[in-house]
Amino acid sequence: MDKLQRKLIAVARAHAPGSEVPYAFEKRIMARLSEHPALDHWALWAQALWRAVAPCVAIMLLLGVWSLFTPSAKAPSGDLSQEIENTLLAAVDQDQPADSTW
Repeated sequence: MDKLQRKLIAVARAHAPGSEVPYAFEKRIMARLSEHPALDHWALWAQALWRAVAPCVAIMLLLGVWSLFTPSAKAPSGDLSQEIENTLLAAVDQDQPADSTW
């Protein structure tokens, strides 16, 4: 902002004001330039994220209700934590050759 102000003042000093320039025109222009605050990028991000809260919550609730009322393809077979553990450790349980370096 200061750099722009210095450039404008330098140009204004280089050219003498004519009779068609209104009184205190440069002061009004400088006042308008200082009125606009700097752009705050963090505030823009925060505003966008807060606007996204409502649609995300609505989608979450819809998917939660859908998962509760949709009949599963197979009957529940037991403890979900045990099923996840068996799935994640399936590769470890397989017999691997002793000379494998993976």
